Amino acid sequence: MRLSISLIVVVLSTMAATPVHAQGIISYNDVHHPVYGQSGMVAAQHLIAAEVGAAVLEQGGNAVDAAIATGFALAVTLPRAGNIGGGGFMLIYDAESGETTAIDYREMAPLRATRDMFLDENGEADPELSRNSHLASGVPGTVSGFWHAHQRFGRLPWKRLLVPAIVLARDGIVVTRDLAAQLERRKERNCRNAATCGYFYKQNGTPYAFGERLVQSDLAATLELIADQGPDAFYKGAIAAKIVAEMEAGGGLIDMASLAAYKPVIRDAIRTNYRGYEVVTMPPPSSGGVHVLQMLNVLSHFPIAEMGRGSADKLHVLAEVMRLAYADRSKHLGDPDFYDVPLEWLLSDEYAEELAGTIDMNRARPSAEVAPGVPPRHESEDTTHFSVMDAEGNVVANTYTLNGSYGSAISVPGAGFLLNNEMEDFVSKPGTPNMFGLLGGEANAVEALKRPLSSMTPVIVFSDGEPWFATGSPGGARIITAVLQMVVNMIDHGMNIADASHRPRIHHQWFPDKLTIEVGFGADTIQLLEERGHTLDVRGSLGTSLQTVAYKDGLFRGASDPRRPNSGAAAPRPALDAAANE
Repeated sequence: MRLSISLIVVVLSTMAATPVHAQGIISYNDVHHPVYGQSGMVAAQHLIAAEVGAAVLEQGGNAVDAAIATGFALAVTLPRAGNIGGGGFMLIYDAESGETTAIDYREMAPLRATRDMFLDENGEADPELSRNSHLASGVPGTVSGFWHAHQRFGRLPWKRLLVPAIVLARDGIVVTRDLAAQLERRKERNCRNAATCGYFYKQNGTPYAFGERLVQSDLAATLELIADQGPDAFYKGAIAAKIVAEMEAGGGLIDMASLAAYKPVIRDAIRTNYRGYEVVTMPPPSSGGVHVLQMLNVLSHFPIAEMGRGSADKLHVLAEVMRLAYADRSKHLGDPDFYDVPLEWLLSDEYAEELAGTIDMNRARPSAEVAPGVPPRHESEDTTHFSVMDAEGNVVANTYTLNGSYGSAISVPGAGFLLNNEMEDFVSKPGTPNMFGLLGGEANAVEALKRPLSSMTPVIVFSDGEPWFATGSPGGARIITAVLQMVVNMIDHGMNIADASHRPRIHHQWFPDKLTIEVGFGADTIQLLEERGHTLDVRGSLGTSLQTVAYKDGLFRGASDPRRPNSGAAAPRPALDAAANE
């Protein structure tokens, strides 16, 4: 594809002119303040990607157009998580129809995948195979998922949405301190693979330093092919051939037949009513959506607002609810196309009431005493999320990933992108924890064409039938609890999205039996939790990074969690300003 120089100039000039900061602070009662906009908002883990999305809104694109442009830009600016070699979930609210669509573009096990493919000669799980080998990669879904979303909901031409990412890859990005530090930290693993080392390190293997320019020419060429030919280039054409050649060279399983077989799945969004607000999210194979709703259903039996934002009572209840949900996750969640997930039961009022009745306000229940519930007879941290709202009321909440940081650390030679290690999210051996310490069972065992269980949890919350805010986060197993606490902070405590994102968080995942807690809670609260039997692990950050947009009282709001550097929210320029600059 020959890019129009004038189009590139327009895109870049628009990006440069897009205001990022608030037009004004609305309430001085809040400690933290969102970015404000009049005609839409994008929040992403990299500010440049958010600006790309805002520019698309400004140029007449809708929320889905902006989401696609943001997603491809993140593949350039956030290589450890943004991707075309991974997959994810996209939740779309269409204002015209009033319907919410859940697009599952999760990675898929190749046709030749087998249940015991990650076991060694002694029958034990071998994490080296499931995390760092060519076998670790599932069939990527991002390109197909974005294409499907565009064909169904997009407005601007497909090619136009890839131009900013192509320009960024071809001309280079300025290396941030975060990227420089991550490249240094991951050097040994990344440079096991010659292509990955060549893409992200200098000729002598030295990581790019803060302030230097990283050019990704091969990625730019790949994105040009996708812009010209759509997903066929990736799943059937020249890019597919390069993927298969690398798989054959490294003993992987992805072949042309597996790539050609990939299709995104349109699923029915799931929802619950929490204190008069409708919370809508992804169904399985997202475990996050199910368990956020399940935990909210249980929390509805407790006066969370009355307990206070940082009280020991509230944190105790949250921890116990988390413990119960993660126990259920270990047994009952998997790909619904291969396993009969007892969804109705997990989200029922009766089961929520039953779980609420097991919580002792004076004692932390040891996880060894908590078995997964029994239904009536008849699960990387370097994921990334972005949220988008447009002036027409359309909303996108998208979470996608390579799984671990830099995925498998294996790149496709000549194509410029990393491959995922998403097969690690299957259960290699029931009862053996994955890289995030999560346990799982037969429901999430490896099977050809199956999609692994995921913690990714894009959420849209509605007030009086209209979208109020959309959110989601990276963070592996901690995504679920981060999103839960965001919803609680907004609904129970009435915080704005910036305050709600900044508040310290907790996490419990059943096993290991410990309550991880961020600094910022009072010493007396910590003491009271310990007295109730909680084993505490106090740390600076849980590593989650909520990316949230909201609409209320005629203004759009955006907030990016400060736990990850370089993230940001961006708004299209007001119409009068835009006209004045034409």
